[in-house]
Amino acid sequence: MSGDSVTKSDQTRKNIDTVPALRRAVTILDLVAAQGGALSAADITRQLALPKSTAHGQLNVLTELGLLVRTADGAFRLGPHLMRWADGFLSQMDIVALFREYFASDSELAGYTITLTVLDRDEVVYISCRNSEKPLGHTFRIGMRLPAPFTATGKMLLSELPDDALAALFANGFPQPMTAAGVSNLDELRQELIAIRARHFSIDNGQIHAAMTCVGAAIYDHTGKAIAGIATSFLSSEARTGLVESLGEKMREAALALSCQCGYQG
Repeated sequence: MSGDSVTKSDQTRKNIDTVPALRRAVTILDLVAAQGGALSAADITRQLALPKSTAHGQLNVLTELGLLVRTADGAFRLGPHLMRWADGFLSQMDIVALFREYFASDSELAGYTITLTVLDRDEVVYISCRNSEKPLGHTFRIGMRLPAPFTATGKMLLSELPDDALAALFANGFPQPMTAAGVSNLDELRQELIAIRARHFSIDNGQIHAAMTCVGAAIYDHTGKAIAGIATSFLSSEARTGLVESLGEKMREAALALSCQCGYQG
């Protein structure tokens, strides 16, 4: 190894080590967000293996800044300051505005739940949704994260990845299926992705919720890259002959229309 390489490597480690407090703060926020509710200081300290004094100081600062809120029983949940960042992020994403505008004027899918997601490593993040009045047993919300291999949009976006990138996503393990219908390993997922590429739309056949079916399609930008996925959801009991295929084609048409507005010319 050359002297220059050693110097650069040492400098990189030095730079990383200068901001441990920031890294711990982000880790705490990620943990509370993943919990979906509130966590006690003891739980946070134990799960992250932090010294009590360190955790106490971090939690106090995060609460002071509005990134965390202390509940009546002394636990911690996410604070309102995070919404400023979320709003700023979403305001920069034209695709959210395009999605809302498109489906606000769509009459054929008026009775269906419609969702918009982006891929974040091995998960999809819901950045916009229009929930229908029909009970599905599952409510989508902005900011929700779900394992990509089980969702219609996630499968669609994963189908766009080369196999080496797909394998790298799950190199440390495959997520536990959420229902009995869920794919249980990468090989099973690969088989689904082959079918998706041939069909040009994806199907979640009860893999997120046993009673719910979803079909999805991808939105592409001007470079031809898949940047988001849209899906419609309905009760599996409604999946009469031809409905899945019909809605799959409607999702493809909607995704193509939104892609064209993003500059796609494929």
